[in-house]
Amino acid sequence: MVDKYLSHFKSVQNKAYKLLFFFFKGVRILFEIGNSLKVARESSGVSIEEASKDINIKAVILENIENGNIGCFKDIFELRDYLTTYAKYLGLDYEKIIDEFNEYMFEYTSKIPLKEIEKQVMEQNKEKPEEKIVSPYSKPTKKYPTKLNLTIYIVTILLVILIMIWSVFQITASRLSTKEENIVEGSVL
Repeated sequence: MVDKYLSHFKSVQNKAYKLLFFFFKGVRILFEIGNSLKVARESSGVSIEEASKDINIKAVILENIENGNIGCFKDIFELRDYLTTYAKYLGLDYEKIIDEFNEYMFEYTSKIPLKEIEKQVMEQNKEKPEEKIVSPYSKPTKKYPTKLNLTIYIVTILLVILIMIWSVFQITASRLSTKEENIVEGSVL
């Protein structure tokens, strides 16, 4: 019975070691990439501020790249572009650096469950309103009236109907008054 619990404990322990190894391997890869960039920059005698001005990337971003802080970046594609630009600027083999970064990202993203990815995609789709791309040569699509537009249309139609009813009464009243005048004039004569 004790062997059963020990074997379970060992399997959990192995999973924990694998997880830690993966985590530290990823941190190590990012740290190595950042460190190689930092060493190349320092050996060429360029300060972070100079590099920042030359390649138009904020100094804070370059410091985070050199320190291997991937958590500071929201967009990995933007980070990859920064790495490419920075490596080219320093004269390093940028393709090798991007390959190492892509290897880390593949390892990292392959560990994310599919359900989590689908959930995040659904949340992002809820946040972004769908934008329609319209050709300048096509007719603009008709929008359905809003409540305000609908209210304005109804009020306008009611006013037109009221004006028509009023004018019919005015015409009828003027005809009746002229008939009465004719009758009164006819009786007086």
